[in-house]
Amino acid sequence: MIPSYGPRAHADHPPFSYAAYRSTAKRSPGLGLVRIVQTLSEVTGPGPIWSECAVEDTDLTTNAGTGTPAIGQRSIVTGRVVDENGAPVPGTLVEVWQADASGRYAHPREVDFPAPRDPNFLGVGQCKTDAEGVYCFTTVKPGPYPWGNHPNAWRPAHIHFSVLGPALTTRLVTQMYFPDDPLLGLDPILEAVPTHARGRLVARYDHTVTSPHWALGYRFDVVLRGAAATPGERVP
Repeated sequence: MIPSYGPRAHADHPPFSYAAYRSTAKRSPGLGLVRIVQTLSEVTGPGPIWSECAVEDTDLTTNAGTGTPAIGQRSIVTGRVVDENGAPVPGTLVEVWQADASGRYAHPREVDFPAPRDPNFLGVGQCKTDAEGVYCFTTVKPGPYPWGNHPNAWRPAHIHFSVLGPALTTRLVTQMYFPDDPLLGLDPILEAVPTHARGRLVARYDHTVTSPHWALGYRFDVVLRGAAATPGERVP
């Protein structure tokens, strides 16, 4: 059972509205928030069908089921989900989604630009953390892509993460970036995160995770609360 946590520190998370990230102007609240009484569907977690995982769900290079592996730099992304005291959070659902090696999403409403989409890559995966709070995915490093926020705007390589708590309303949505990416300092989404917390969104290369002749290894730990909390979408 995932424990109850104290209030999230808003100083570590991006604001609702950030001028350089233009779409936040429309998405941020324009009026005061109204607190509602939560019903059973909000205070209970997802049912077993939603949260059930298969081994195949952790390998994004093959889970398209085409029999042909995805193209790109194979990467192992692993880490721990921990609470504010560093204790592991076992049995929590971790979901990821990302672009393929060309920067294309398998989605009909993605940004259209002249790069080939990999038909053998779905770009989604899920797993549950083990007793030590560890998750692990095999994937390909996503490519950057243009996104129209400003002139010559490109998103750095990134993987979206969702960490689901014991209820549907206890969810952390965040993004993981790769180290030494020259686009990091040009990305308004990352720049919206307070300066002191941005490094928490950048994975670190880990040679002990790297698999010889197979895949590079990256480590990305998720801290749910506290002074080292992983920044995510700001919630009231």
